[in-house]
Amino acid sequence: MWLPDRFTAAFRRLQAMANIGVVRLHDLRHTHATQLLRQGIHPKIVSERLGHSSVGITLDTYSHVLPGMQAEAARKLDAALRLAINRQS
Repeated sequence: MWLPDRFTAAFRRLQAMANIGVVRLHDLRHTHATQLLRQGIHPKIVSERLGHSSVGITLDTYSHVLPGMQAEAARKLDAALRLAINRQS
């Protein structure tokens, strides 16, 4: 098991070796969550991966990712309804 301070120190050494500049571990956590949501992963799954006590915390924190997802959901629903209507015609 990694102690937090040792993990952070190891991460900083890897950063220095890779010459990628300063990136906080928390930044990577945020990027991970944002990318999962953008890929359409259910917020409950993202919440569990982050260890949030509720999906509401995840949704409140990452709501900036959701507007584009709403538009995509509307497009997908429209396409599904059009297909269903065309099948009945």
